[in-house]
Order: sequence, then structure tokens, then C-alpha cells
Amino acid sequence: MGGWRRGPLLSVVAAVIELSLSAVAFGGEHAMEAVTQQSSLPWWAWPLILFVVTFVLGILAVLGGVGGGVLFVPIVGGFFPFHLDFVRGAGLLVALAGALAAGPGLLKKGLADLRLAIPVAVIASACAIVGAMIGLALPTNVVQTALGATILGIVVIMLMARKSEFPEVKKADALSAALHINGIYYEASSDQEIDWKIHRTPQALATFIIIGVMAGMFGLGAGWANVPVLNLMMGAPLKVSVATSKFLLSITDTSAAWIYVNNGAVLPMIVIPSIIGIMLGSIVGVQILAKTKPASVRYIVIVMLVFAGLRALLKGLGIWN
Repeated sequence: MGGWRRGPLLSVVAAVIELSLSAVAFGGEHAMEAVTQQSSLPWWAWPLILFVVTFVLGILAVLGGVGGGVLFVPIVGGFFPFHLDFVRGAGLLVALAGALAAGPGLLKKGLADLRLAIPVAVIASACAIVGAMIGLALPTNVVQTALGATILGIVVIMLMARKSEFPEVKKADALSAALHINGIYYEASSDQEIDWKIHRTPQALATFIIIGVMAGMFGLGAGWANVPVLNLMMGAPLKVSVATSKFLLSITDTSAAWIYVNNGAVLPMIVIPSIIGIMLGSIVGVQILAKTKPASVRYIVIVMLVFAGLRALLKGLGIWN
């Protein structure tokens, strides 16, 4: 079993590293020089520091129940001497690596649902491309300000969101019925099969237009928004929502990531230590999760996001540089 787990993990890391290395041809060497000129530390010190920081973020992401990209972009963008474009590009690849590692297993277990994922993925991935193009075209201070406001909005969602394990959907709407979006999954904790269906599909698909644009624009990944919409708005069971959201990231983030690669906004010295650090930290976080109450860690994550969001907002407004 251990060998089976390491095989896909190494394959995902190798694939994303290869993708990031291809970005060198689009100006990565010039970007590396720009980074080192902004710091008194040697260039090799920052990847080491980044690895340690992302390792810790990987642990906190698992314990706090948030995606690694949500923590990565505001914290690395606010406290490291990297241009925000490089941080957003790396953030998408960080989220993508985690999704690629988890996606096949979630599909195999029947938790991630393809009929639910495909219409959402088509809309969100197309809009993520648009969002990435918008984000690269806007001035950095505008993106920083919008990023700060978005992170603070995520904090509000995290504080207010209620978890509904099995939402009550009395009747499927016409669109979901036409697309046959429903299913049955086995709930091991209660040893029963859960028959589920969804509603409010048109409103939810319209919401995913906004989510896709924001995911591409800020490089956050969209897990923080996918789950509340799938679970609370559409009425999918919580486990199905979480699993489908994770699978969705492997589609939506790929679309946006290529825009950043094509524009030279993916720097291997940022991406490689970040992906390895996040993944190793996530593995450790899963082990700690069995022995720790995640509720207390969740508030640590919220405090970190508030601080990082305020810094990004004030940095964008020119108040805190």
C-alpha cells in the first residue's frame, strides 16, 4: 500500500516540476535575477526558506480544512521578495499538484461525481482562463488590493459557513434532472448508502462564473468557494462536495496555469520547493489530524489569513510596503 501511494505522488510531483521547468524558456532566468536583486540574501536561501514555510502551510491546510493555495498566495506574496505574478502562478500549480494527487482516489471511491463535476468544470475552467488574463493585465497594486479584499471575504465565509452533512433536497430542478446529476455513495461511518440529488443548478452555475474568474485572477484555487456552493447552494452531501471540489481543481487550475506559464509567470525556484513542501506537509498533517482537534487549528488559520489579507490590502493601497 505504501508503494502504491508513493508512485502517484512522485508522478504528480515530476509532472508539475516538468511543467514549471518549461516556463524557463519564457523568461524564467530574467525573473530569477529580478528576485535576487531585491534581497541581500543569496538566491539559494529563498527556496530553502520557502520549502520550510510551505511545509508548515501544508500541515495547517490539512488541519484547518482549507486548500494550500488559499494560504500560499497571500502569505508568500506578502512576506517574500517575489513579484505577485510569480506567486499566483506558483499558487495555481500548488493547488493543481494536490488535486492531481487526490483526484484518482476520490473517483475510485465514488466520492467525486463526474456528472456533477463536468458542467461546473466547463464553466469554471473557461472563466479561470479569462481571470488569469485579467490578473496579468492589471497593475500589481490593483491585484494586491483585490486579493486582500478577497482573502478577508474568505475569512468571513469560513466564520459563517455551516457544515451540512446531508442537505435536504426535496426535488431536483429541471436542469439537474435533464443532466442526470444525482448519485448514490456509501457512507462508511453509518454503514448506509446515501441517495442524493441537487437543486438550484442554474444559480450555482452562474456563481461558478465568478468563482472561475477569481481562481484564475488570484491563483488561489477555488476549493474555498466550490464546497459551499456545491454543498449549501446545490444540496450535494458534504463528502461528495469536498471530493468533487478537489477533482475540479485538477481541471480549472490546469487551464489558468497554462496562461501563467505562457506569459513567463511561473518560476521553478518558487514552484518546485513550494510543491514539495506543501505535499510533504500535507502528508504530516494527515497523520496529525487523527490526534488533533482541527477546530482549534482552524482559528489559527483564520488569524493567519486575516493578517495576510490585511497586509495584501494595505500593500496594494500603498500604506504598508
